[in-house]
This record gives sequence, C-alpha cells and structure tokens, in this order.
Amino acid sequence: MALVTWGLRRRTFHPLSRVLLLKLTVVVISVLLFCEYFIYYLVIFQCRWPEVKTLAHGGRQKPVLKAMFLADTHLLGEIRGHWLDKLRREWQMERAFQTALWLLQPEVIFILGDIFDEGKWSTAQAWADDVQRFQKMFRHGSHVQLKVVIGNHDIGFHYQMSKYRIKRFEKVFGSERLFSWKGVNFVMVNSVAMEGDGCSICSEAEAELREISRKLNCSREQAQGSSQCEGERWLPFSAPVLLQHYPLYRASDANCSGEDAVPPEERNVPFKEKYDVLSREASQKLLWWLQPRLVLSGHTHSACEVLHPGGVPEVSVPSFSWRNRNNPSFIMGSLTSKDYAISKCYLPFEDRVLAIYGAAAGFLVFLILAHLDRFSSSFLFGWKLCRMHKRR
Repeated sequence: MALVTWGLRRRTFHPLSRVLLLKLTVVVISVLLFCEYFIYYLVIFQCRWPEVKTLAHGGRQKPVLKAMFLADTHLLGEIRGHWLDKLRREWQMERAFQTALWLLQPEVIFILGDIFDEGKWSTAQAWADDVQRFQKMFRHGSHVQLKVVIGNHDIGFHYQMSKYRIKRFEKVFGSERLFSWKGVNFVMVNSVAMEGDGCSICSEAEAELREISRKLNCSREQAQGSSQCEGERWLPFSAPVLLQHYPLYRASDANCSGEDAVPPEERNVPFKEKYDVLSREASQKLLWWLQPRLVLSGHTHSACEVLHPGGVPEVSVPSFSWRNRNNPSFIMGSLTSKDYAISKCYLPFEDRVLAIYGAAAGFLVFLILAHLDRFSSSFLFGWKLCRMHKRR
C-alpha cells in the first residue's frame, strides 16, 4: 500500500511543483522588469517637447535649444545613507535619467543644485566616491552638455561653505557662470554666496555677477547701435535665463498649486530668508543686474510658479528623487533667443510602483495556495483509494 501511495504522490506532486515554480519565476521576472525598467519608458514616452515660435523677422527660422532642468538629486553619502536606500533611490534616478536621455534627446541638461546630500560634510575620499557614483548615474554622450549649479548640500550653508569646498565642486563640475548656446544665455548663480554680508566668497560672487551684467548690457547696447562696449566679445542679444538653487524671495508657498506643490497644510508656513529663499535684497539685486526673462530654481523639493516684479516668472523645479517626493519630475524647455516654452515631465510615482509589487505578491500567494489546494485534493483522493483497497 505504501508503494501505491508513494507512486500516486510522485505522479501528482512533482509535475505540479515544476509548473508552479515556472509560474512563480515568470511572474517575479516580469514584475521586476516592468517596475525597474520598462515603466520608465512607458511613463516618459508620454512627455513631449513644448512648441515655441521660431519664425523671426524676415522669414528666417530661429534655432531652438532643447534643455532639461532637474533639481535636488541628493545622492546619499556614507554618514546618512543606508545601502538599501542608496540602491533604491539611485537606481530610480539612473533609470529615469537614462530613459529621458534616450527618448527625449535633449541638447543640454541643467541640475539646479543639491547634487549630493552630504557634500558639506564629506571627506576627500567620500567626495570622490560620491562623484564616481554621480558620473555613472548621469552618464551622457559627448553631444549632450551637462551643467550643474551649486546647492547648499554640496558646499554647506553660508556659515559652512569654504573656498576649499567650492573649489572641490568646481574642479568636477566647472566654474562657468555664463553659458550661451544657440543664441540663448544662461546665468548660473551660486545662490549660497548671496548672503550680502560682505564675506570674501560673497564679494567675489557678486563681483562676478556684476561683470556678467555688464556683458549682457553690452549685448543690448550693441543691438541698439551703441559704441560704448567696443572691443568686447559680444554675447547673443537675448535676455538671460537665471538658474540657481535657492528660489528668489517669496513669503511662502501660499500661492503655489498643483499635484506636486507643497501639501496644503504647509503652504502658509512663512519662509526664512537666506535659508528657505534668498533675501529680499539679494533677489532685487539679481533681477536688477541680470534682467532675466525666466528664473528656474530648486531647494524646496516642490513645484511652484511665481511672478516677480517686472513680470519675471520663476519656476521652482521639484526634486528628481523618490527620497524627497512620491511624484518626482523635471522641466523640459524649448528656447530661442527671443521666446521660450516649458512643460513638465513626471516620472513613475513611487506608490504606484509599490502597489504593483503588492499586487504581484498577492498573486504569488494565490498561486501557491491554489497549488496547495490541488495537492491536498490529490492526497485525499489517494487516501480514499487506499482505504477502499483495505476493505476489499
């Protein structure tokens, strides 16, 4: 009888086990591929470059520059960075960046500060390790330019920053403050140095901005036929786009709206000048010196659109990382020397990805329970046959 029962169990259990194992493997691999790879293509494929007017006087087409703007990647360091948190968040940002690069084909990418989470603390070796990880995650071809703006987590707040940290940052990412391409001028400000207290770093930063202002003014005067700037290397005649980490002064996020704005219960919390936003005085200086047509900033991790005096719009770019928000995004800009258009591209929502994993886990449990139920039924059938044989 034991041999009969054993033979029955061998015939019913093992084939079912192999089928079950195959099903589980297919489900697990499929879900992993979708959630960690294909979902980025599915979501970012829906993003489109905004259209901008390109027809100039005389019927000539103005060249359009395609630019991506992202902020607050906050690569974790050795002090506060748990290995699992690093792995999860950095894989998310790497896949999002590389997918956007392949699908959207931008010409230039700007990251608006706080590249690292612990740049203000990191040792020389930790800094080198963080830079190596950044360069792997945000790798790009030689036909794409990547420009990086200084943030407070990269060099520290005003009371923490030093010339050593600034030079260390600029050695990797460059010290360029004025960048022009296809007739579009970008001014990249070290907003941490806009403290206005006369410190040596702050004085140097302001002197550099005043020189940029002079060059921009010369480009305007050239267009008007003035000869006061003869001998200068002419910039394109175009109002600049101001890029910085801290937002220009605003009292709070009370007027911000949208699904990626700060939560409603936090919108009326007053901002602290020189910590959450630039001071009123520093903001007025930048608007006066540079006369920008558009301002893009980071730091708050949330979206906001503000109209400053003189009709200058500012867009606060949300964080690019799941660590800072559930629905990260970046800005896509189509720019000419005279006009621009911007749109937002969302990345996969973290809670939706987790929901897919949860549903997949539930489906796996169902498959296992269904198999166990079949096995139990086969066992009972064999036991009944055994009892019938004994009665005979």
